[in-house]
Order: sequence, then C-alpha cells, then structure tokens
Amino acid sequence: MKIRIIAVALLAVPALALGQQGLPTKEPAKQEPAKPAAKAKPAARAGNAIATVNGVAVPRARQDLLLQQQGQQSGMPDNDQTRAMVRDELINREVLAQEAQKSAVAKSQEVQTQLDMARQDILVSAYLRDFVRRNPVTDAEVQQEYERARAQTGDKEYKARHILVETEEQAKSVIAELKKGGKFDELASRNSKDPGSASRGGDLDWNVPTTFDRQFSDAMVKLDKGKYTEAPVRTRYGFHVIQLDDVRPVKFPALQEVRPRIQQQLVQKRIETLVKSLRAKAQVE
Repeated sequence: MKIRIIAVALLAVPALALGQQGLPTKEPAKQEPAKPAAKAKPAARAGNAIATVNGVAVPRARQDLLLQQQGQQSGMPDNDQTRAMVRDELINREVLAQEAQKSAVAKSQEVQTQLDMARQDILVSAYLRDFVRRNPVTDAEVQQEYERARAQTGDKEYKARHILVETEEQAKSVIAELKKGGKFDELASRNSKDPGSASRGGDLDWNVPTTFDRQFSDAMVKLDKGKYTEAPVRTRYGFHVIQLDDVRPVKFPALQEVRPRIQQQLVQKRIETLVKSLRAKAQVE
C-alpha cells in the first residue's frame, strides 16, 4: 500500500532518524520537553487533530480527506495500518510545509501564483460539483438525447473511399483516369492529400453520413455500390472523388450501453451553458 503524494518511504526514514538522534542532543534536561509534549497530547485526544508539529495541529479532516481520495483512486482500505501511514504522510507534509514557509520559496511570485491557481481550481471544482448535484440530468433527458442521436445517425452506414485534391482540375483529371480503367486505390495512394486514408487506397472505413461534411455525404449516399462520383465534390477541405464500396444497416448501441456517455455529455453542456450565462453577466474589461 502506497500513498503517492509524497514519497513516504523516502521521507519516513529521515523523520525517524531525527526522532532517534536529533532530539537527545538538542533537548536540555529541564525546560523544553514538557511544553511541546503537553500541547501535543490534548490536541490529539481532542478528536479534531491527529498530531501536532511544532505546536501546529494537523487536523483530522486532512486524514479523512486523504483516506477518501486514496480509497477512490486505488481502493486502499480504511484500517489502522492505512491510518498510521496517512498520519505519517501528513506529518511529513506539515514538516516540509513549515520549512518551506520559512524559506524564500514561499515568497516567490511563481509559488504565489501556483497557490492562487490551486485555490481557484478547488473552488471551481467544488462549485461545479454542487451545481451538478443541484441540477441532475434526468432519465427523460437521457432518453431524449438518445432518440435524437439515433434519428440523426439514420439506419444505414457506408463504406467509402475518396481521393482528396486541391483543385477542381486535379479532381477532373483523376476522374478521367478512372474512366480509362485506372484503379481507385492506386490513384488515391498517388494523388490524395488526405494523410489518414491515402496510404490505405483512400479507404474511409464504415461511417454514418453525418460523419462527413454535408456536400460529401449527399454525394456519397446517391452512389450505387462500386460506383464513383463523375463530377468533383467540393467541401471545406478541397475537391473529392468518392467511391462507394458497400452499404449495411447501422448497428446502433442500446441505451444502457451509452447512458453514462450521454449523461456526461449532457452534464458538460449544462456546465457550458452555466459558464456562458455567468460570463454574460460579468463585467469583463
């Protein structure tokens, strides 16, 4: 079991060495030991702290939060052994934080900016989690989005190839070569500007029409299997020559398979709407 925040194994040894070697040489016989010990025990027994470091309490809430985070991330059990490890980790952190606070590092602009950003990240995350909790995505909204996506997808998917070139003249030249008996995949490999498909002979694999620009999909769905467009098709990317290899019924996933993804998308849309609304009200100069 490891807590991956600070390397506990590396920090625990020096801490133990200090406890065994440093304290006996620095403590006078009568004055200093009693006061820190007297403060440390009541704080630990009070229930709101798990230790004190140089008189500074380490809150139990930190231990609870770290245990929760480790449980979620790695499934670490909440038991006496884990709590002892977490306590050591938090003491190590407090020791380092106190030393850092005394040093020039704490006053550097970079560190101050990072602290400010970290505080902002925590506040934003907490606010958005609370917003999502108060504005949950309903089953009806998930169903509606599922039906919308299903209708938009249609009932067929197409396996097509294309050759993408920069000018209409180039596209017409490719079509002329096809009419002379040229092979589509060879022409695609030599001429297409689409790096994703040229090496595969222009193969675009299986897709629903909405995957492509409207001009491309409109031309593609009108083709018979094995045929190619006899006029260049223009899109924002350039000019295409398209060949339709096959058509089959689309296999649309069941609602239960895609429910988590739909919920996530709807939550994201809700957050984007919230941000736009708050941004519209804000005075930004």
